[in-house]
Amino acid sequence: MHRTPTPRFRRSQLAAAVLALASITAAHAGHAAPAAAPKYASASHAIGTTTQLPRGVTPLHYILSITPDAAASTFKGTAAIKVAVDKPTASITFNALNLTFAAAAIEGPGGSKQVTRKIDFDADKQTATVHFAQPLAKGEYLLRIDYSGKIGTQATGLFSLDYDTPQGRQRALYTQFENSDARSMLPSWDEPDYKATFALDVVVPSSQMAVGNMPIVRSEELGNGMKHVYFATTPRMSTYLLFFGLGDFERATAMSEGTEIGVITKRGALAQSRFALDESAALLREYNDYFGVRYPLPKLDNIAAPGRSQFFGAMENWGAVFTFEYGLLLDPAISTQADKENIYTTLSHEMAHQWFGDLVTMRWWDDLWLNEGFASWMEGRTTERLHPEWNTALSSVGGRESAMSQDALRTTHPVVQRIATVEQASQAFDGITYQKGEAVIRMLEAYVGADTWRTAVRNYMRKHAYGNTVSDDLWREVDAAAGKPVSAIAHDFTLQPGVPMITVSDAVCRNGNTRVRLTQTEFSKDQPNKKPLSWRVPVIASTVGNGKLATVLVKNGKATLNVPGCGALLVNAGQSGYYRTVYAPANTRALAGSFARLAPIDQLGLLADSQSLGLAGAQNLADFLELVQATPLSADPQVLGKVASSLGSLYEQYAGDAVRQQAFGRFAMARLAPMMTQTGWEARAGEASSVATLRGRLIAILGDMGEPGVIAEARRRYAASEQAGEQNAAAMPAPLRRTILGVVAQHADAATWEQLHAKAQQEKTPLVKNQLYDLLASSDDPALAQRALALALTDEPGVTNSPAMISRVSRSHPELAFDFALAHLEQVNARIDASSRSRYFPRLAAGSAQPDMIAKLEAYAQANLPASARGDADSSVAGIKYRIKVRAERLPAVDAWLAKQAG
Repeated sequence: MHRTPTPRFRRSQLAAAVLALASITAAHAGHAAPAAAPKYASASHAIGTTTQLPRGVTPLHYILSITPDAAASTFKGTAAIKVAVDKPTASITFNALNLTFAAAAIEGPGGSKQVTRKIDFDADKQTATVHFAQPLAKGEYLLRIDYSGKIGTQATGLFSLDYDTPQGRQRALYTQFENSDARSMLPSWDEPDYKATFALDVVVPSSQMAVGNMPIVRSEELGNGMKHVYFATTPRMSTYLLFFGLGDFERATAMSEGTEIGVITKRGALAQSRFALDESAALLREYNDYFGVRYPLPKLDNIAAPGRSQFFGAMENWGAVFTFEYGLLLDPAISTQADKENIYTTLSHEMAHQWFGDLVTMRWWDDLWLNEGFASWMEGRTTERLHPEWNTALSSVGGRESAMSQDALRTTHPVVQRIATVEQASQAFDGITYQKGEAVIRMLEAYVGADTWRTAVRNYMRKHAYGNTVSDDLWREVDAAAGKPVSAIAHDFTLQPGVPMITVSDAVCRNGNTRVRLTQTEFSKDQPNKKPLSWRVPVIASTVGNGKLATVLVKNGKATLNVPGCGALLVNAGQSGYYRTVYAPANTRALAGSFARLAPIDQLGLLADSQSLGLAGAQNLADFLELVQATPLSADPQVLGKVASSLGSLYEQYAGDAVRQQAFGRFAMARLAPMMTQTGWEARAGEASSVATLRGRLIAILGDMGEPGVIAEARRRYAASEQAGEQNAAAMPAPLRRTILGVVAQHADAATWEQLHAKAQQEKTPLVKNQLYDLLASSDDPALAQRALALALTDEPGVTNSPAMISRVSRSHPELAFDFALAHLEQVNARIDASSRSRYFPRLAAGSAQPDMIAKLEAYAQANLPASARGDADSSVAGIKYRIKVRAERLPAVDAWLAKQAG
């Protein structure tokens, strides 16, 4: 995961007649199970596999018939489920959520039939239990259920998205089932380990395109503007990967190694998907080679949908990847280089899931990182390989930093974590699962070597194809390929939380080699006196200018390292390690003096370590500012971008203290001004893509700081773009359009806000419309922010823009946004899918540094969230406390450094 006419229901009630299995199979010609999928063995649900469902009954194959009524936001369905009963039982329990059953019956061996005696629903457990008058013996049965359900407006279950077109308003349908929402469209064993095959057919308007995981094998016109569409049977897979889409779509295709690659968009947007189509073909070739197992489905579509979610951007449904338009389409009027790179990483992430997650799936949500951490790692590795001109290898440091920021708080959790409820599974999609998982894989790959790692991955894929795994299944393959116990290191980093910290002693240089002692403790932002955990830490080091690497495994908290060469010592050379590094003062100064000679990735790592260690009090924050001063203008644009972002975040730490913030702002703007002058407002022919990204970042950050020149130039360009003429239109080129409008909107007066509001009301293109409503919610002026909040709860922005606007206000005004959302709790909840509410409200408060927000957030959690669903609330509270601590205890060191510089 990276987030019509009314049809008439034609089927009779099953209570009146239950079809025999043979007749059902005949009626669904073309739905034969694929040969590639091995026969399901119900014994795989052995003791020890986590489940929330009773054991003893296992689904083998679903025949699912759906008739949606998009206009009425309802659907009717029939599920015929072949099940294996392991022991005699008088009832069958499965997952069902917000479904109404009309009838249910079961057919067994020899044609025996029973209509259900009673059906019980458990709303809390999201289950239904069908009871039979006569117990079922061990064997295989066909369970048939007639039912109906609702089509939602948020991206969960079967949902609708409305969007404007020049011809009028349109509605499209899509599904989003991860982690536990297939149960809202079909009665099912909605857990990842209950894999089965799926044969889907739908009754839909003839004028619309139906999309599923597999190709269409047959389509029959029914008359009255309706058709019956049958999809081929899927391979054996988990319920959360099932997909159905319906709308006024267009599709373009290309062939890649025998697989039909497709992109599907709303009508009129297909040209914007060309980049995604071309790159998908290249990605498939790369992944077929890397995994050593060819993509097993006949087609792979990427489906672009208008709208958005607060919790995901894309979803890896097998053969039918769902992506919101901003993550798949390039609109020449508004798209930037950063958008292009983000689209590519989304594509590479979701396509990697076709193997890591879809072909081989974690057994339970405890091991979600086997899906997300690996897809994140493959995304980075593949982008580096296929688009080296983007130099995205440097972005691995940012991902690691994002994980460490969460992992160094007391509210963190292990990569492999215990998941007991649906809410906990939803909250597991976080920086630890994604970014820490990715960082640990990167570290282990560097430890064993890229070729060895690939051998292990290939063996893992072949051995577990169409099955379910736990983390140790992978570690066994890595150990075997590496010929050494890598699993011990892997367990240290995945089964316990936290960030190791390596302290480097004073270096001693003798006979052309540098010798140091390494001591392992733990980096914590809010538990400075915590007893450190112990890790086995692979360390790679070099001396600046020498280039030769030395490696050591720190065990039991200590190691001695001999590094070729003398001079400034760099630990974590190449930045593959997941740990912080603290140097002796003399080496810190030597690294600052040699900073310009470091590789860009090591400059990024050193900046990140220095800033984070300084904010946590593990070293003087002034050391970070010295590195900022030492960064040359000739540094890689991504390094300059890191300096700019770091200064911007420190500037925000001063919010609420105007005098001190202005003092820091003067220093920061003076440091960034030469970068802005060098980069300029106008793109230069042949410039690197990273320069274009840096340009936008500098303008945005200087705009945040209120730099008068940037604000004036943004306003000038915006005003010019409103006037007729080719030269005026060029004043706001597409790559800078969003950035310039962002500066204008952030510093808007009431008249400008109204002007932007009028544009949003008139806009028909969903991508542009979404951006304009975001802009309305981005004002620094509290009064305009309040107007944006009020607007968010009207019907005007659209149901997916409403929560996005409130979230956008929270970036600048967390207290205002949280208080507003709490005061309108029922209205806001109606715009957020139920399984994600436990995340949405805490995130609104997360940027606050006000002590009273802690009490408000804790009171909200106490009143609205079960104890098992308070992970995000606890994390937000921890973050607020840390922010308060930084302001009180760390910013004085910055003030002192600034005063020293002025003196």
